[in-house]
Amino acid sequence: MLLQPKSSLPPCKGCHDRPPLDLAFSMAFQPIVDVRDQTVFAYEALVRGLDGSGAGQILSQVNADNRYQFDQACRVKAVSLAARLGVPCHVSINFLPNAVYEPAACIRTTLEAAQQHQFPTSHLIFEITENERVVDKDHLKRIMQEYRRRGFKTAIDDFGAGYAGLNLLAEFQPDIIKLDMELVRQIDTNPVRRAIVQGILGVCQALSIEVIAEGVETDAEYHTLRAMGVHYFQGYLFAKPAFEQLPVVTWPAGCELSETGAGI
Repeated sequence: MLLQPKSSLPPCKGCHDRPPLDLAFSMAFQPIVDVRDQTVFAYEALVRGLDGSGAGQILSQVNADNRYQFDQACRVKAVSLAARLGVPCHVSINFLPNAVYEPAACIRTTLEAAQQHQFPTSHLIFEITENERVVDKDHLKRIMQEYRRRGFKTAIDDFGAGYAGLNLLAEFQPDIIKLDMELVRQIDTNPVRRAIVQGILGVCQALSIEVIAEGVETDAEYHTLRAMGVHYFQGYLFAKPAFEQLPVVTWPAGCELSETGAGI
């Protein structure tokens, strides 16, 4: 599936009678790489201020009154920038499940943005962070099922931190999980972290879920995770986020096209 036709869905109740979002922002992009063939699997779209400043100042202004508009605006901004930059692969967008009223209708803005900018909907990944407290897990499950039905990939970000963990995974199985960086940090010298991550990898392999190690900063962390079977990576070791640009990837020593290893 490439481009979906313009949506004929009626707008959901969350779209009605809401003022425009009074919050200007842009995006930076950070690559998620596949070290098996040294390619970029996806770029994560990360909220930034208009001057390229960090997300904190923007996110601190998001509240119950503007959460819906902000969530929708993030999707449109990510798709429009990805199209402008000519992203040839997936784009991963964080979304706020508590800002989605009716999954089938709330996706309308995303579909229209993809149509307008001629960006393939099959290249979109929607990430839910475990740090976003999910009020209604059944509602989240419906969201993920609707997104998958429309050809999007789904992901749980920061897996191993926050509110859910394996309990959330038991409710629904996304296409991807992203290991929380606290599990990745110094995994080369921490046998407890290695044991926990090895257990997560085993569960994901059994459920046919891909695993991304995020926040990887050192060669030692990379080589340890690679030896455990991980092949998708994200972190400063490969590239820092670039404001409204696609950064150049730096491949760590020993990361060669000929390397082999068990993939998860």
